[in-house]
Amino acid sequence: MLSFAIPMRHSNTVSFYTLGCKLNFSETSGIAKLFEEEGYARVDFKEGADIVVINTCSVTEQADKKCRQIVKQARNLSPEAFIAVIGCYAQLKPEEIASIDGVNIVLGASEKFNLLQHITNWEKEQFANIWKVGPIKEVKEFVPSFSIGDRTRSFLKVQDGCDYFCSFCTIPLARGRSRSNSVAKTVLEAKKIANSDVQEVVLTGVNIGDFGQGTEENFFDLISELDKVEGIERFRISSIEPNLLSNDIIDFVSVSKKFVPHFHIPLQSGSDKILQAMRRRYERSLYTDRVERIKQTMPNACIGVDVIVGYPSESEEDFLETYNYLNNLNVSYFHVFTYSERANTVAIRKEEVVPMEVRRERSKMLQILSEKKKRAFYESQLNKDFSVLFEAQENQGEMFGFTENYLKIKTTFNKDWINQIKQVKPLSVNTDGTIFAEVLTDELVPLEAI
Repeated sequence: MLSFAIPMRHSNTVSFYTLGCKLNFSETSGIAKLFEEEGYARVDFKEGADIVVINTCSVTEQADKKCRQIVKQARNLSPEAFIAVIGCYAQLKPEEIASIDGVNIVLGASEKFNLLQHITNWEKEQFANIWKVGPIKEVKEFVPSFSIGDRTRSFLKVQDGCDYFCSFCTIPLARGRSRSNSVAKTVLEAKKIANSDVQEVVLTGVNIGDFGQGTEENFFDLISELDKVEGIERFRISSIEPNLLSNDIIDFVSVSKKFVPHFHIPLQSGSDKILQAMRRRYERSLYTDRVERIKQTMPNACIGVDVIVGYPSESEEDFLETYNYLNNLNVSYFHVFTYSERANTVAIRKEEVVPMEVRRERSKMLQILSEKKKRAFYESQLNKDFSVLFEAQENQGEMFGFTENYLKIKTTFNKDWINQIKQVKPLSVNTDGTIFAEVLTDELVPLEAI
């Protein structure tokens, strides 16, 4: 373990590196805000800092390896920095992370939001024990957070943890049981965002459809109240389980003035046999029903799909069943995950292992299909009117933005359009997977017209 002296408080700088999901980005921003309130200056990770915080993911084996690479990079940038590792990987494998050369402290789910206090204690006492990770079953508090720093959108954490225990997933072991704030407290967080320049809020969590678990409130109650928040033009639902995506939610979004017609719904497999082995809480027929309901009420809605290939015992027949199902399903794109073995899961004990080269081949097939589905969806939206929220990034004289139904629009850069919502007409699909569109007027297109 390296020894060092933390500089005086007034000169401290802190940087962050976030791996994984939107929820991690939300929590990183929340922790960064605590540092800034104590007088720390946040700097870019590549600049080096006195304190480096790495917020980890452990969904795949690659995420674990990435954590090691970032620790090494951070130590090279700042040889005497205090390096803290937090997040899901930290909760699951604290001793493994503590053994990485250059790591000073590892904090699990119950302690990551107390990082500042741990730094103060380290400064006073120079702890020899550099990791503090308690049993995940003791993590019951919900800590709200939302991402800051991006003028265009913010990720609002509305839920944490999961009670589902799917056979391939370590998230319940890394984040604990499902929990959330009340509707009223969550709305207050949204109102804080509304006081900024942010135009779009993305609702995020581990299993957001499970909002209100153990109370008399639910996710429909939440979105009904968020829809009334002034100062936010758009709300987007990041991902929701098909069995929790009720008709009430779908119908509400179809008439909402703020919630956009974009759904991301995990499928994982198109084979009922594999879904049962995965311990998913639905059959394929329910998923089909959810997609059809969305398209009936919102014909131009964008629907994204999560799918896993190479799960143990997935035969060629099972995979082709998934492939053909997705090929015929009216969805817009896939996020394809190649199954990777994770410790302490049910799936790792299964003996019918799919060879890695077969997993990769199946993943490539679905990724190609996803590109075809995306292009077909884009082409179906040409010459219709949409509204686009333009982003600040400029690339060779061009700028980008997303429509309410998640079409990625590219047009000539105009600094006056940054973080503005403009009406556009998509004209053609570009080879880079974007759409060229004509900017029409400053008027918004009512979501209920879509």
